[in-house]
Amino acid sequence: MAIERVIDNVSHQDDAEEQVIEVSLRPTSFQEYVGQERLKRNLKIAIDAVKKRADGTSLDHVLLYGPPGLGKTTMANVIAHELGANLRVTSGPAIERAGDLASILTNLQDGDVLFIDEIHRLRRAVEEILYSAMEDYKLDIVIGKGPAARSVRLDLPHFTVIGATTRTGSLAGPLRDRFGITHRLEYYKVPEIEQIVSRTAAILNTEIKPEATALLATRSRLTPRIANRLTKRVRDFADVNGDGIIDSETATRALALLEIDDLGLDPADRNMLELMLENYEDRPVGLTTIAALTGDETTTIEDYYEPYLIQLGFIEKTPRGRRVTEKAKRHLEKIKTS
Repeated sequence: MAIERVIDNVSHQDDAEEQVIEVSLRPTSFQEYVGQERLKRNLKIAIDAVKKRADGTSLDHVLLYGPPGLGKTTMANVIAHELGANLRVTSGPAIERAGDLASILTNLQDGDVLFIDEIHRLRRAVEEILYSAMEDYKLDIVIGKGPAARSVRLDLPHFTVIGATTRTGSLAGPLRDRFGITHRLEYYKVPEIEQIVSRTAAILNTEIKPEATALLATRSRLTPRIANRLTKRVRDFADVNGDGIIDSETATRALALLEIDDLGLDPADRNMLELMLENYEDRPVGLTTIAALTGDETTTIEDYYEPYLIQLGFIEKTPRGRRVTEKAKRHLEKIKTS
């Protein structure tokens, strides 16, 4: 059975109040957005150029890719805000038929931004409709059936598609080629995560000590979404078991309760590594076998376990499968003896 993760890169919210808090934590401008400096510089130049021309042209289509939780959706919001444009949000799995996409496209206005999360999961028939829409701002639809069917080409307003994906290799070549701006979001540095933790605590009206900020930053897996989530969980602990102020002792106790170790690994991470070692020792293990051992799907292993474990040097990919490294063994032994 899969272990439920406290540190989860999938942005699930339990209730309406939590959704409001999540939205309020999102920055709305490049100035507020911490990290990804190279991406921000390049996007700012492109946006400023569009504003300067003022000839009705829209920003080139943007593809953002990288591990989950690094701020792709937030960056889409920032881009729309910086452009002064309306943002329409959807996702690849939500667009089931070509007619769904046609309905979205025909309701756009000049300059609007259409954000498609998980764009790699678009159906092929939907993708093909999107090609001409992105390149020529035309929508080709078929009216009628059988011998009476005819193709009609509709004009679309000039809009910008922002696509987000954790798997750029899964995108069809023709779709990927239609993005004029393509950027990978990188893992953050610890000082940047510290800024995010401080900002989140301020928004939540919670006092946090510098040493607690540093502690949370080192255990946030270099990922803003996890930093925000841990800050909220430690805030809850401080409210219930203290005076509401997050200091080093409070943060340490809260993280111990959540079973987050000093590198940010949670029980699910350690369970996967231990199962691989217990059953296969130093031998490589196939992805489907790992999924069977943990009770997770292969996509969960690839998207939510592996990226950070590989970043740490705890898992090594080989032609025959995944292998746990000596570095990971030392860490697991340290956790057991501490």
